[in-house]
Amino acid sequence: MKLEQYDNIYFLGIGGIGMSALARWFMKKGLFVAGYDKTSTVLTKELEKEGMVVHYDDDVKFIPQQVISKKDRTLVIFTPAIPKDHKEHAYLKEKGYAIMKRSEVLGLISKDYTTVAVAGTHGKTTTSSMVAHILKTANKSMVGFLGGITTNYNSNLIMNGEVTKDTIAVAEADEFDRSFLRLFPQIAIVTSADADHLDIYGDHNSVITSFKDFIKQINKGGHLIIHESIADLLASDISHVTKHIYSMSRGQFFAGNIKAKSGFFEFDLHGFGKVEHVRLGVPGFHNIENAIAASVAATHCGVDLPTIKKALESFAGVKRRFEFVMKGKRVIFVDDYAHHPAEIEAFLKSMKSMYGSKKLTVIFQPHLYSRTRDFAEGFSKSLSIADQLVLMDIYPARELPIPGVDSDMIFKDVTSPVKVRASKADLLDKLETMDIEVLATVGAGDIDTFIQPIQKMLTRKYED
Repeated sequence: MKLEQYDNIYFLGIGGIGMSALARWFMKKGLFVAGYDKTSTVLTKELEKEGMVVHYDDDVKFIPQQVISKKDRTLVIFTPAIPKDHKEHAYLKEKGYAIMKRSEVLGLISKDYTTVAVAGTHGKTTTSSMVAHILKTANKSMVGFLGGITTNYNSNLIMNGEVTKDTIAVAEADEFDRSFLRLFPQIAIVTSADADHLDIYGDHNSVITSFKDFIKQINKGGHLIIHESIADLLASDISHVTKHIYSMSRGQFFAGNIKAKSGFFEFDLHGFGKVEHVRLGVPGFHNIENAIAASVAATHCGVDLPTIKKALESFAGVKRRFEFVMKGKRVIFVDDYAHHPAEIEAFLKSMKSMYGSKKLTVIFQPHLYSRTRDFAEGFSKSLSIADQLVLMDIYPARELPIPGVDSDMIFKDVTSPVKVRASKADLLDKLETMDIEVLATVGAGDIDTFIQPIQKMLTRKYED
């Protein structure tokens, strides 16, 4: 299949973070882009402003006439997150439209370019965004398909220069639904391989097997940049690529002389000789490691070390990844997308290192019934880092309820001095009664819809 044969691209789930990056790519190439999504969001409204046609009812009558009348010139792209009984999907399939998953299309696009693919159960969005930012800072011909909205560019699609055969594509390689097995990169970063998406994989061993399969797909003579903690597990017998092992303090590439100021770091980068006084524009211990991995990848894309150093200092992060909402005189408010126990632990430990003398209040919304069931003990342990925990109901996303699975599975074993259960309806009322010094909203569901109301309440209560 050649993508050049299509004039119209129709998305089922256009508001998804990976889907919308593809939608923006096709829009920039001058195609007609339209789609369906379940709910209107800030992101879908941005897509509409950019010229895309978006509707929010699963009804065939809303499919644009251009899609209906030009079947042979239309490609339908869908996300695995749409329900099995989706009416529009069933109609388009019945009518014989060309239909592909998002991951298949990303694979088709990226095969024409030198590809840097960033995989991992956590860290991939920030790391891929760092790589893209470094390449753009270096004025390389590049395109980045990212899993988050970058603060520097306010987009999940980053482009620089004319698209040619020498263009470098940066792709977030998502392990969900084994999507990353559609990619065949020249350079791959693997940040982590924890047990996750067990509704898809069944067990951790299957997750490990898929990551090994992904590594095997790196082009012969290419580069694997892998975290020290999983290098032996995933790549002990890999010989078709050059391996580069990194971590905070061990491996070929690591950080030394780490200095922190309010959670923001300066360090010496070892492995290229020594690059002194690298300053990070984003907080968090984990971002030191992300920056090391991104730096190694960038050098193999031909970027010099002074440019890498400059880019890391100017990198402003990704929306909902350690994003500061408020830095007031009396209250700090940070939002983060963490939805796995390992991510939550890393985030909250960084918060504690930054504001150890202040009370840390965490609002967490669990994401998926299956993930809550599979990792309830881990969630309880990581969330117990909080001084005060407000635990919300589970956000179901693509799942139906599982009997006996709810947020109480986590709540009962949390050891924080203060812990409160809250629904969407009473969250703000319960928060109003609490003494807040440092607040973090955490989760991958729709907890972000509460950010503005919470900010408004905190401003009124503490900053007016």
